[in-house]
Amino acid sequence: MIGFIIALISGALMSVQGVFNTQVTKASSIWAASAFVQLTALVVCLGAWGCADRSSLLKVFEVQPKYMLLGGAIGAFITYTVIKSMDMLGPAKAVMLIVVAQLAVAYLIELLGWFGVEKQPWEWRKALGMAVAIAGIVIFKWK
Repeated sequence: MIGFIIALISGALMSVQGVFNTQVTKASSIWAASAFVQLTALVVCLGAWGCADRSSLLKVFEVQPKYMLLGGAIGAFITYTVIKSMDMLGPAKAVMLIVVAQLAVAYLIELLGWFGVEKQPWEWRKALGMAVAIAGIVIFKWK
């Protein structure tokens, strides 16, 4: 149950962050806003690490395969694409498309067992759930 609540909080925070970042972009530029977002995230993470964890920061470099270290770089492009999509589509449409894309790619990763994730079997109910989510976007956009 705790994981469910944390996931809901994560989704809510992502939506609020996207709106905030889009507004910051209007006062500067998309890359300046993205850099600021990543910098403030670094400061918060280092502060949390200092208060709660204190394990070796260099241990992250022990991860295998090394391409797993690209998460931060991917995060920069996530920030960029969220800002652009919210600016162009509005928060609700952008978030719906983002969530469905997340769901589709996550299910594909599970099906194919990519990136060290345990391979999962195909399930019709999950595919049906994806179809319902896509239908929800169509209904939401319907004029």
